Amino acid sequence: MVKRKRKRGKLVVNLVLGIICFIWLVPTLGLFISSFRPAADILQSGWWKVFPHQEYTAGETLQLSKEVDLRGPIEVNGRTYTDEQLKAGVEADGKQLIWENRRARTVNVQEQGWKTVPDLTIDNYKNVLSGKEYKLKEADGSETVQKGTGLSQAFWNTLTIAVPATVIPVLIASFAAYAFAWLRFPGRKMLFVMIIAMLVIPLQVALIPVLKDYTALGLNGSYLGIWLAHTAFGLPLVTYFMYNFISQLPKDLFESAFIDGASHFTIFSRLILPLSVPALASIGIFQFLWVWNDYLVSLIFIGNQPSVQVMSMKIADLAGSRGNDWHLLTSAAFISMLMPLAIFFLLQKYFVRGLMGGSVKG
Repeated sequence: MVKRKRKRGKLVVNLVLGIICFIWLVPTLGLFISSFRPAADILQSGWWKVFPHQEYTAGETLQLSKEVDLRGPIEVNGRTYTDEQLKAGVEADGKQLIWENRRARTVNVQEQGWKTVPDLTIDNYKNVLSGKEYKLKEADGSETVQKGTGLSQAFWNTLTIAVPATVIPVLIASFAAYAFAWLRFPGRKMLFVMIIAMLVIPLQVALIPVLKDYTALGLNGSYLGIWLAHTAFGLPLVTYFMYNFISQLPKDLFESAFIDGASHFTIFSRLILPLSVPALASIGIFQFLWVWNDYLVSLIFIGNQPSVQVMSMKIADLAGSRGNDWHLLTSAAFISMLMPLAIFFLLQKYFVRGLMGGSVKG
């Protein structure tokens, strides 16, 4: 009975995980396929149309009498239909009848068959990476070609922000977590509770007060300002996560190190950091993903100028003020996913170990 329950439990868990993976993979696959489709195809059909599928194709054309009253029953091949049915398409004997030219009273008899839409292109990626070319008409009637900006500058801007904004809070939080876990000083518990309480404060509440201070200090619009902002907003969660891991390390290690005359800094650098690599990698992934995909904090503290624009802002601007180029969002979004995916797969061996850190006492 126990083995059967375990097997059922594993089956349920695997089934749930399979469903979650399927739900995650389907839109990702659709995004990837759409990034290679021309704009016209994206507007006309779904991404799944690139695979073989059954679809009605144009066939024989029937000419009805021009005296047919469209407001009453319309007879086609001995059967009567309404105008609305012929507009939407109505099935009859395995075929579909639909208006070909309503004014000319012509009906198209469409037959169902297998069809694919294999027309793929890399123009979307070219336009996103190097910039799209726009033709502008001058006052004298001549045309000039202007090239838009691509994602290259925004990519380096985002990387310049994301790397320090990940390393700084993780390093500071590791020091803080060690102090809260193994040092004894007045007000330690109260200070730790205050830091953890910041997790429940909405990010938006602090934006305006911090922005006023930034303006007074001249930090607004600089990389230093955005690094400090991401560090401040990320520290509570990172500190709490690292505390759960470091506090569960064996106490004997520290006692032996103290007996040998090691200082707190030596213990932290020689013992804590090497043992905390799984936790550091896990929380580093979360912090990097948050900073990489951030839009609001970057918009407030660094602005939307092309020289400092991050990926999320640039992708939002690709659609244009009138939404003419929204099809470029598919390739741009997939490009923006590459760096977080690369970081995740490089550190995945530490990911699960880090998540389990502190959950079981040793």
